[in-house]
Amino acid sequence: MALVTPLPANHDPATKELAEFFNETLGFCPNSVLTMQRRPAISKAFINLNKAVMANEGRVTSALKRMIAWVSSNATGCRYCQAHAIRAAERYGAEQEQLDNIWEYKTHPAFSDAERAALDFSLAASVIPNAVDDQIKEELYKHWDEGEIVEMLGVISLFGYLNRWNDSMGTTVEEGAIESGEQYLGKHGWEKGKHV
Repeated sequence: MALVTPLPANHDPATKELAEFFNETLGFCPNSVLTMQRRPAISKAFINLNKAVMANEGRVTSALKRMIAWVSSNATGCRYCQAHAIRAAERYGAEQEQLDNIWEYKTHPAFSDAERAALDFSLAASVIPNAVDDQIKEELYKHWDEGEIVEMLGVISLFGYLNRWNDSMGTTVEEGAIESGEQYLGKHGWEKGKHV
């Protein structure tokens, strides 16, 4: 059961307007945002940060950003964010073979060396203690420029916030996210956990 109950989507008109962004990414407004709006300054700041982080400024595609988010959320164990990230990756055009084999990104041929470098960076930056080292840096610089690396770390950091928020809140996972979680992650043991 959630620590704090989400408020109705129309509770704060400014949040509701900004949250239309999530109708594209997920098909619904996340319960996490509906909870944040108990302090509208937080919900509005979060949505604006999310929009800025997920904007495409270079070659880091929307699908790859969502796969970066999934790796980060998997590393921290947040089942809510795992389901949201894989759903958004699907909605933003990640290849079916990548979605089906995200757990094996290090070795599966559906992933390029550039994607592996980005996903390895996500994993290294998400674990405690932080594991970003010279080898991670070297692999990143083979494929990505500094602006693109900033974009990636923006996603990782945003999901660091979300992972802490949703795991601590025990945010109830929405039906659409459950469907995507079960479809792509269930074969590896994904379940709602405390997010019921």
